[in-house]
Parts: sequence; structure tokens; C-alpha cells
Amino acid sequence: MIKETEIVVPLDFINDFEKIRELSALKIGIDLTELNFLKIRKRSIDARSKEPIFRLSVIAYANEDPPLEIFPIKFKPVTSNLRCHIIGSGPAGLFAALKCIELNIKPIIFERGKDVQSRRRDLKAIQQEGIVNPDSNYCFGEGGAGTYSDGKLYTRSKKRGDVDSILSLFVFHGASPDILIDAHPHIGSNKLPKIITAIRDTIVQCGGEIHFDSKLTGITLKNSLIDTITINESVEHKIVKLILATGHSARDIYYLLHSKNILVESKPYAIGVRIEHPQKLIDKIQYHSEIRHENLPASAYNFACQIGEKGVYSFCMCPGGIIVPASTEEDELVLNGMSVSRRDSPFANSGFVVNIDEKDWGESKNIFAGLEYQSLIEQTVYKAGGGRQKSPAQRITDFVENKLSSSLPDSSYIPGIVSSPLHEILPRNISVPLQKALLETNKGMRGYFTSEAQILAAETRTSSPIRIPRDNESKNHVQIKNLYPCGEGAGYAGGIISAAIDGEKTVEAIAKSYYSKL
Repeated sequence: MIKETEIVVPLDFINDFEKIRELSALKIGIDLTELNFLKIRKRSIDARSKEPIFRLSVIAYANEDPPLEIFPIKFKPVTSNLRCHIIGSGPAGLFAALKCIELNIKPIIFERGKDVQSRRRDLKAIQQEGIVNPDSNYCFGEGGAGTYSDGKLYTRSKKRGDVDSILSLFVFHGASPDILIDAHPHIGSNKLPKIITAIRDTIVQCGGEIHFDSKLTGITLKNSLIDTITINESVEHKIVKLILATGHSARDIYYLLHSKNILVESKPYAIGVRIEHPQKLIDKIQYHSEIRHENLPASAYNFACQIGEKGVYSFCMCPGGIIVPASTEEDELVLNGMSVSRRDSPFANSGFVVNIDEKDWGESKNIFAGLEYQSLIEQTVYKAGGGRQKSPAQRITDFVENKLSSSLPDSSYIPGIVSSPLHEILPRNISVPLQKALLETNKGMRGYFTSEAQILAAETRTSSPIRIPRDNESKNHVQIKNLYPCGEGAGYAGGIISAAIDGEKTVEAIAKSYYSKL
């Protein structure tokens, strides 16, 4: 008999597999001796009651041998002459390259930033000295924005692809098998670099290429096709298929495409702040206890509400994490959050953002008006912080009461914070919905609205303000048949998993085009 069921496991026993076997046999109604094998399929925390518990979805094999666990993909060297050039080595680009190898197509990746190890020096420079390398930072470089900004693997886009397959590829390259069963899997920014390096090794060992410090600077068109691309304003490459997986912050790519009459369009996105609490306070709210049980991880939360026509919501919540400067230019300030695998920082932070659309940046025929609005806010908060990546900050109680904070709590943000009137600095179409939403938080999370919490500005890169349409024709634009926009930068994904899935799907479309002609 093979049976899937859900069991409830008390906190004290979550690491006791024999106890989990006993509970499973009891739930199914069999003797423990009949249970040949037990597979934990999913694990989640249920903290709705006073005492949190773990809920496990398990598959029990009673008097039955389990199937052999075989990894579905064996990567072999590419033997065909088929080629695919990929711009960007974030999750969309890397997983596109892995799919290329699986389908016997040689991937050639150009990454404007540095490899994961070399990238560390530029991250230290922006953290410690406020110096921004525009091509190597928290957004640009091997692995993309996710490598050094948390590594959360949760996605709601499960209908778009095989999430378990993506997670299995991470495990194959060194991630903990726990990500296969956790309801909200997380790798951590301390472990992702080694995993990204292992993915690179697979690509190179199978005949693929990865070129760092290689920025796309030019495109030539011929007969409605990409004919060549130029890297670093000097080296031309002949193109058959081109995947653009440049991420949500590669603004120069949007302007380059527009200059070639390739269709790009504005899209809604979100802007707000990073909100930071003591992690102990969030644990107390979520776990209903002054002391977090040793088997419970740092607690997370999510929040969403409607304020008039504006949606306000939490974004990229980082339990036990820190706030980092994710700017890509010297004169702007962009914030993001990250956690290492242990999630043991004394702080919890999250994006707290407001939906933004054309009503906010004004009616304009300029398709870059939304992008320019985003950039203006980043430059404004940079000046408010005094430069060198220092962040303007304000206690949330003072923010709601429209007054300057006379003092600020400790913060995880290494470049430093400056007490500032964010209620005046941020546009009212952002600050007012945020103020009203903060008052709403206490309805579901008693104690969340407190003077112990503060906001830092600005959280602006929740998604790209530009979309590169796919399969789109326009009388005023060129339709490019061998150009494949992909991932967050194309406006078709949000987060590591959905970007990886989009990368795979894009290569499947390319393979269909290739092999239908063979």
C-alpha cells in the first residue's frame, strides 16, 4: 500500500525521524513494522494556534518497496552545432543555459558583471565605502540579484512550470535537500555562491561558455533578425538565437532596444520602503511566545491591504536578515534585503511597497516615464541620506504622525542611517498609502505598529518598470524573430524560481524552432 497523508508533529519532535514514522503509521492505521519507507513531501509551520506545530505531508510505503530516486537529468557534453547566445547570468540565464545543454544546444553567456567570488570586493566597497560599481553590485554579476540578496525560492507561479525540477537542480548543485520539502524554501546568501559556481562548472564542462565583464553595448539588425551583437563596444558576435535575461535593473538595455525600434513598453510596478523590526518582536507576534522554540526558525510574515485605489503589501520579507544597498549608479539609493542560511540576525526586514502606474508618473507618450519616475525617487532619497549610500530613516510611529524622529533604533544597514522626514521626502501618492497601511497592520499582527520599528528608503526594484513584449507585432516597430526576452528584465517573472522557469521555457521554444528545421 502507498498512501499520502498529513501528520501533525509537535515542535520537540520535528527532528526525530523515528517519532515521525510512528505518527505516520498511527495516522494511516498500520503497525510500524509494516512501514517499509517514509518520504516527507512537504513541511510547513502552522502558528495559528497558541502553540505552533509542524504539518508534514508524507508518503508512506507499507509492505511496499519505494521507487529508486533517480535524478531526471544527466548533463552530457553538447555534440550539435546549434548555438544560443544568452545575455545575463541570473537565474533566467543560468537555467536557460542548463536547458540548452539538456537539449544539445551550446549556450554562450555574456555577463556584464563579475564572477561570484570577484563580485564580493565590489559588494564590500558599496557597503563599507559607499562606492558603486555600475556593472558589479548586488544586482549585476554571476547569479544575478538573487545570489547576494537572500535566495528565497518560494513562488506562486506553479502553473507555469515544474518547480520541483528547478529545486532538484539546485540540490544537484549543492543546495540542502530541505528545499525540496519546505513550504517556503530558502538557501541563503552565504551558500548560494558555491551553488552558482557549481552550475557554472556544469555549463562549462558540457561545452558551454560564460564570459564575465562582458556587457552588451550594440545590436545590428538584418531582415527583421538580430544579425550581430557588440560586447564592450568592441567585439562583434554573429547571432542565430539571442536570449535577453538581463534582470530588472539593466536600464541601458531598454534604451538600446528602443533605439533600434524594437518594441518595449511601460508597465506597473511598486515603490516603497524597507521596514525593519527586532526579530524577537516578529517572533513574539507570529509564535505567540516571548521565547522562540529552538526548533522554530526566525519567523516571517506577509501583509497586504487596499488603501483606496492603491494596493500596499510586504515584499521580499527577510527574517533574521539585513538591509543592503542595491544601487546600480553612484547618485541613487536602492535598498534590498537578504538573509544567510541560519537567519540569525537580530533584525527582520521587509519591503513595504505601494503599487505604481501611469496615474502616478503622469500621462506621457514617453514610454520611459515610469522608469524615470523610479530613478527620480532613487536620486531624491540618495540626496536625503547625504550620499555614500547612507539611508534616510524614520520610526514608523513618527512617519505616521508626520514628525521627524529625534532618535533611531539600531539598524542592520551597514552604510548607516540618517533621521529624515520621509513623510515629506516621499511623494504623497506613496507616503499616504504607506501611512494608512501601517495603521492597518495591527489588525492582523498586534504589536507590529511600534516605535521599535523604522523605515528606510527606498525599495524601488520590486520588478521592472519596462516590459519587452514577446510575439508582439506593431506597425511602428520591428518584430525580431530570433530575439527572446526572458525573466524579470523582460517583465515575465518575479523571483528566482519564476525566472528560472521562464529561462527553461524560453529555451524549449528555441529548441522547437531549431529542431523543426532539421
